[in-house]
Amino acid sequence: MSEMIGIGRRPSTQDGKPDKRTLAEMLSPRDILLEVKAPDRMALIEQIGQHMEWVHGVGRELVVRSLLHREQIGSTAMGQGVAIPHARIDTLDQIRVAYLRLAAPIEFGAPDGKPVGDVLVILVPKAATEVHLRILGEASQMFSDAQFREQLQACTHPADAKLLFDTRGRLLR
Repeated sequence: MSEMIGIGRRPSTQDGKPDKRTLAEMLSPRDILLEVKAPDRMALIEQIGQHMEWVHGVGRELVVRSLLHREQIGSTAMGQGVAIPHARIDTLDQIRVAYLRLAAPIEFGAPDGKPVGDVLVILVPKAATEVHLRILGEASQMFSDAQFREQLQACTHPADAKLLFDTRGRLLR
């Protein structure tokens, strides 16, 4: 489990500068998955691992193990149908973000007891402590807004959702 937890130097971009990108800038349309079918939290985490392996070459098992470890500490559901599973992974070279909208909400241990249908995944390199906290804060602000959640539910294509994240991200800057 040591590969998932740790504090270190600031993460940087490929040119060595601190990563100042917003959540929206880190989210690619290929990482926006709509109408995902997952009967429970475990199946969802497995699908997240598979996606990260196929799209980014991050080992499925490592992603699953890291996210499960974080969920064992406490649910990453924030209420209002939203969960933000996040984990540190030593072998990552940069932050990976994905948004999944579930076809049917699932139980996730949310503080308000509501099932989760909106899932934002954040995977960070071990050294990304400050950026990790900044991105979690940005995600929390976005998803705390009922209008943003409603607009996101209305999106029918990943490009529409990406545009909404971009627009909201500019407002938070």
